[in-house]
Amino acid sequence: MAKLLAQLSLALRQFDGLAGSREIGRMFMSWKAVFRHFDSLSLEEKKERVETALDLHRDISQHLRHHFVEQPETLTLLHEQLRRDMEHNLKRLALPVQYVRGVGPRISQLLAKKNLSHVEDLLYFFPHRYEDRRFVKSIAETEVGRRETIVGTAARVDMHRYGRKPVFEVGFHDGSGTLSAKWFRGRPAYLKNVFKTGRRYILSGEITRYFDGKTMIHPDFELFEDEGDDLLHFKRIVPVYSETEGLRQKSLRRVMMDVVEHYASNLMSPIPEDICRRRRLMDMDRAIRDVHFPPQDADFRLLNDMRSEAHRRLIYDEFFFFQLGMAVKKKGTVLQSGIAFKTGGSLVRRFLGLLPYELTGAQKRVIAEIEADMGRNCPMNRLLQGDVGSGKTVVSLVAMLTACDNGCQAVIMVPTEILAEQHHRGIGPWMEELGVKTALLTGSIGAAERRTMLEAIRDGTIQIVIGTHALFSRDTAFANLGLVVIDEQHRFGVIQRASIREKGLNPDVLVMTATPIPRTLAMTVYGDLDVSVIDELPPGQKPIRTKLVYEQQREKVYEAARKELARGNQVFVVYPLVEESETLDLKDATRMAEHLGNEVFPDESVGLIHGKLKAARREEIMTAFQSGQIRILVATTVIEVGIDVPRASLMIIEHAERFGLSQLHQLRGRVGRSDIPSTCILLVQKTGSEDARRRLKAMIESQDGFHNAEADLSIRGPGEFMGTRQSGMPDFRVASIVRDGKILGEAKKDAFDLIETDPDLGKDEHFFLREVLKRRWQGRLDIAKTA
Repeated sequence: MAKLLAQLSLALRQFDGLAGSREIGRMFMSWKAVFRHFDSLSLEEKKERVETALDLHRDISQHLRHHFVEQPETLTLLHEQLRRDMEHNLKRLALPVQYVRGVGPRISQLLAKKNLSHVEDLLYFFPHRYEDRRFVKSIAETEVGRRETIVGTAARVDMHRYGRKPVFEVGFHDGSGTLSAKWFRGRPAYLKNVFKTGRRYILSGEITRYFDGKTMIHPDFELFEDEGDDLLHFKRIVPVYSETEGLRQKSLRRVMMDVVEHYASNLMSPIPEDICRRRRLMDMDRAIRDVHFPPQDADFRLLNDMRSEAHRRLIYDEFFFFQLGMAVKKKGTVLQSGIAFKTGGSLVRRFLGLLPYELTGAQKRVIAEIEADMGRNCPMNRLLQGDVGSGKTVVSLVAMLTACDNGCQAVIMVPTEILAEQHHRGIGPWMEELGVKTALLTGSIGAAERRTMLEAIRDGTIQIVIGTHALFSRDTAFANLGLVVIDEQHRFGVIQRASIREKGLNPDVLVMTATPIPRTLAMTVYGDLDVSVIDELPPGQKPIRTKLVYEQQREKVYEAARKELARGNQVFVVYPLVEESETLDLKDATRMAEHLGNEVFPDESVGLIHGKLKAARREEIMTAFQSGQIRILVATTVIEVGIDVPRASLMIIEHAERFGLSQLHQLRGRVGRSDIPSTCILLVQKTGSEDARRRLKAMIESQDGFHNAEADLSIRGPGEFMGTRQSGMPDFRVASIVRDGKILGEAKKDAFDLIETDPDLGKDEHFFLREVLKRRWQGRLDIAKTA
C-alpha cells in the first residue's frame, strides 16, 4: 500500500502548475488519509474505508477529466508519461528468467524446456491445479473416502511386488497413527531417492482402507524441510504447476512467488473502467496474485475448475483483447470503400427459374442477407455455414451471378482439384445456358492452355473462375474482380486468403463451409465475419441410417454391400491410410482395394482414389464412379468434402474410431445425396479410448452436423478440431472456448460495442488501450482483412 501511494504522489507532481492541480492535490491527500493504519483495521472497518476511497476516486477522476484531459498540453504530457510507463513495464516483463532471484543458469535452462524465457512468460505460467493444505489433519483424524492432507515421518521404505506389478510403499507415522502410501506405477529409482526414513513429508490424497490400516494411492507429496515451509508450501491453498524434470515444485513455487511479488504490477490490461465495473472484474494485478497464490478464504473447488473470480478476470482479459482486434479488423473492412451491387438482376432471375425445385426458407433468408451486404458500398465479409446437402452452392451462385449482372467477375476457390473439378462440372451446364463464361484454373493444366485462360481472365472474357491454390499465383490478374467465394475456409491459411482478396479492389468475400462450426469457435476464429446459417435441409431428404459394427462382423458388412450393389447402387469404402504403415496396425486403402477387387467382390469394378494420385488420374476415377462404371470406390479422406454421387447408398468407414466426429459426419454426408435409402457403417477394430466411444455414440445418435460439431469440440478441443495452426485458432493461456463460452460472449459484445463508438481507438481515454492492443496483436491486424 505504501508503495502504491508513493507512486501516485509522484504521478501527481507531473501536473504541478496546471489549472485545478491544487484541488486535485487536496482530494488526493484525503484519499491517502483513508488508508492510514489500514493494515491494523478490522475487516468491517477496512470495507468502510474502501467504500470511502472509491467515492473519492470517482471525484478525483471527474476533476482530472474536467481540468486536465480537455487541455492539449496535459494530453501530451499524459501520453508521454503513459509511453514511458509502458516502456518501463515492457522492459521489466522482458527480463530473462535467469536474472530473477533464485533462478540462475541451471533453473533457467529447465524453464526454457517449457518455453519460459522471460518474466512475462512466468507470470502467465498458471497452476494447472491446487492442493488444499489449509486444514492439515493428524493421521487419526483423517476420514476414509475423503481427500486429506497430512504431515508424517517416513518410518519404512519398501519395494515389493503385487502379482507381476512392482509396488513402491512408504510407511508414515505422526504420533497419532500410521498410514502407508503406495505407488503402482512411476519410477521406483526416483521414488527411492526421494523418500528417506526419518524425514518428514507433506502428503495429499484420498484415504482408502487396506485391511486395518489407512492408505493413500499415488498421493501428491513434498519434503517438509522446516517450519518456514508453512508460509509458502503449507497451511494454505498451494499452487501445483505442470512438472519440469529436474525442478521440484517447492523450488518452482519460490521462483513464482518472487516473480509475482515483484513483477505482477507491470502487466498491462487497460480495459475501460466502465466495462470493469459493469462486468465486476477485479484488478489485473490482484487477479495474477490470486491465481498463483490464492487467499485463505478462496473457494478451492472454483479454483480447480478455473472458475474463481481471479480466473474470470484473466479469461475475460484474453477474450476481450482478442475480440477487440477482431472488431478493429471488421470495422476497418466496413470503413473501406467497396462495390455497391444492384441485386435481383436478370441473370439471377433466370437462374432461379432454371431450378427444378423451390428454395428452402433458410436459403431464401440467407440470400436476402447476402444481397443486403452486396448492396452496400463497403465490402461484404460473411461466413456461410450449412450442413451437408443444405444447398450452399445454389446460394453462392446467386451471389456470383449478382456480381456478373453488375459487369464484375467472381471467383470460387476450393482446397482440392477434385472439388474444383466437381464444382466446374456442377455449375457448367447452368452457366452455359445463361451465357456466362466459366473457367477451371488448377495447377495441373498445361502451359499453353494456362496462358490462354489467364489472358481471358485478364480481359474479362471469363466471368466466373473456379480454382485451387493456382489462383494465388502472381500472374493471375482480373479485369474487375467483384466477389471471392472461399469454399471450406478452414483449409486455407490466412495469408493465402488475403492474397486472393488483393486481386480485386476490395471485392466482397463469401466464406463457405460444410463443416459445421460451433458457436464459440465461430466467435473466435471468424470473429470479424458476419455469419449466415442454412439450418434447414431440402424437403424429402431421408436420414442416413448409421450402424456401429465390430471387426468380427466384417462378413455382414460385405453382405450389406452386395445387397446395395444388386440394387444398382454404389459403395464407398474409406480408410485412414493410403499405404501400409510400419508403426500403425491399420488397414490401408492401397492393399485393401486389391483385396476387395480380387477376393471379396471379384465381379465388381473397384476403384482407388487418394491425394497422392495425379489430378488427371483422380478426375478419371471420379468421372468413372459418378457415371457408374466403377461400382465400389476405395478412398481416403480426400472424398471427405463435396464429392457428389447420387447413386452412392452405402458408406463403410474402416477404423472409424481413428476419425474425428466432424470428419465422420462429413464422410457420412457423401451418401444420401438423392432419394435412395442410404446407410453409413462405422467398422471398428475396438472402440479404444473414452473419447473414441463418445464420438461413435454421438454419430449413431445424431444426424445434426451442428450438434455433432459441438460434441466434437468438447471432446477434442479447438486446436485439434480446426486441424492446423494456420487455421487462425489463437493460443489462449488460460481461457477455453469450450469451458468459458459465456465469458467469450460478454467480451465479444463489449469489444464490438466499444469499436462501434470509437472505430480506431483514437479517443484520448483509449490511448493506452490502443497501444496495448497493438502489442498484443503484434502486426497481425493489417493482414487479416479476410477472415
